[in-house]
Amino acid sequence: MAAPVQMPRKVSALQTGPGPAEILPSPVVQNAPWPPTAPSSGLIEPEERDSYSVTAFGDVTDRSLHAAIARFTGGLSPAALAGAYLDWAAHLANAPGKRLALMDKAMRKAMRLASYAYRFAHEGGKTEGCIEPLPQDHRFAEGGWQTWPYNFIYQAFLLQQQWWHNATTGLRGVSKQHEEMVEFMSRQLLDMVAPSNFLLTNPEVLRRTIATGGLNLVAGLQNFFEDWERAVGGKKPVGTENFVVGRDVAVTPGKVIYRNRLIELIQYAPATAEVRPQPILIIPAWIMKYYILDLSPHNSLVKYLTEQGLTVFMISWKNPEPGDRDLGLEDYRSLGVMSALDAVGTIVPDQKLHAIGYCLGGTLLSIAAAAMARDGDDRIATLTLLAAQTDFTEAGEITLFIDESQLTFLEDMMWEQGFLDSRQMAGAFQMLRTNDLVWSRAVREYLLGAREPMNDLMAWNADATRMPYRMHAEYLRKLFLDNDLAEGRLVAAEQPVALADIRVPIFAVGTERDHVAPWRSTYKINLQAETDVTYLLTTGGHNAGIVSEPGHPQRSFRIHTKRTNQRYLDPERFWNEALRRDGSWWPQWVAWLGERSAAPVAAPPMGAPQAGYPPLGDAPGVYVMGE
Repeated sequence: MAAPVQMPRKVSALQTGPGPAEILPSPVVQNAPWPPTAPSSGLIEPEERDSYSVTAFGDVTDRSLHAAIARFTGGLSPAALAGAYLDWAAHLANAPGKRLALMDKAMRKAMRLASYAYRFAHEGGKTEGCIEPLPQDHRFAEGGWQTWPYNFIYQAFLLQQQWWHNATTGLRGVSKQHEEMVEFMSRQLLDMVAPSNFLLTNPEVLRRTIATGGLNLVAGLQNFFEDWERAVGGKKPVGTENFVVGRDVAVTPGKVIYRNRLIELIQYAPATAEVRPQPILIIPAWIMKYYILDLSPHNSLVKYLTEQGLTVFMISWKNPEPGDRDLGLEDYRSLGVMSALDAVGTIVPDQKLHAIGYCLGGTLLSIAAAAMARDGDDRIATLTLLAAQTDFTEAGEITLFIDESQLTFLEDMMWEQGFLDSRQMAGAFQMLRTNDLVWSRAVREYLLGAREPMNDLMAWNADATRMPYRMHAEYLRKLFLDNDLAEGRLVAAEQPVALADIRVPIFAVGTERDHVAPWRSTYKINLQAETDVTYLLTTGGHNAGIVSEPGHPQRSFRIHTKRTNQRYLDPERFWNEALRRDGSWWPQWVAWLGERSAAPVAAPPMGAPQAGYPPLGDAPGVYVMGE
């Protein structure tokens, strides 16, 4: 009997990492023929593989090409967008029933619009519109839009916008990610061509142009060139010069008492004769400068806390440079949170502290707290999470740009420059609210010729930071894409962490109009932590809702505490059952902290020179000045 023929082994896959691809080790046969010849009886063909130089060249070429394309697309992956639209188009082409329904909708909308035009011609201004803008859409609120022909123009636009929403949603077979992406991008394109954005179709702009003899357009052109010149020159927007860090904002007295390659730790001077013995450590997000919580004196959370008799420490993150590209999420935990905890524990010994995390800083704090609970480290007395997510399954529209294709493209862009640039990051967030942040501003400043006065929050928002390549890639993959923290796979100090290990009381704050960390996402902490959770939902957005000082107009909140042994209250029931209270949420939170703090004592010293924490300079320090 002839010996069985042995088939050649398959060529092994290539593994790629952050740098050039690494080839799996395998035997090398010199001068092997290509293409491989047919196997002879009883022989195993050697594996074929490219040389290191060829693979590295191909990897670098692809990454560089993607980085170049990203400069023109704002970091959006053309392949991801193409995949979403192909998915939608293929299913629409194979859905004659859906197409018939869309044709029917188009005919009925056209008839509604014609009927509206006919009734308006006979009844005038008493005619009710055939469609109303969404509550958050204020583009057509000005009175001139209710006059002919502008009422017809904007009604036609809203009907078209509604039709496209119907066309891009509800198509069976399209993946949820692709459906939401197609609907989002279609909405962006429609917002771009809205009648409010053009001179001849905007009655308010036309009226202003006639009244000023066109001077508004001259002023608008000046505004445009001024903004363009500042953007090209890397300068901050007009008006930010009135909010200088250390002079106008971030002026609460304090000292930098510790510095490493990633953070400065600020200890603020006491504002009362005595203070609570338990200090406060605030971990802000590294996507922003820390002084969002120490803006002007009238709305500084830090100043407010010191006036309530609390000792406050704050981390100020370094604005990363290309040399910091390899700083990862674990570095931010160890060099950031844990180093700050060590310093605070040395300056205020024998006391547990109240830990507060804002946005990404809150996510990082929850990771650190879970690792500490796992390891038996009990230095934290309470945990406060401000607009911070610990589960990313409902993280809002930002998740539209987080899939394998998009993250690979983004990683290639960051790989080339070593970080995610602040302008690229700001552009991504602006896309989530183009009506408010792009087109409404363009109409106001370039067509109406009116500058909106700069305020401290807007000036802070323009003082953006960068994100290191490795950390941002890990953050997006491990948290947003894979949801490792919520599912117990995230590793800290070489071991997985579980939020269920946290046993200290938690105070979590969400904001109603948060487009960065939607409140229903932040509410999930009630499902994850096996401890008392007090959840407070305040009015406002991601930043303005947190910076909500007492006396701030039109502020209110809802609050509910879930004890460890109580049943879960879902978000809808929370909304309906938690009573709305008027005013700022700050006093409510300070009262919660006070109930978990001891009686006031003498204030601790500023720093601890004898233990290696001497005052290094006045607040706000030097890291916050990094451009």
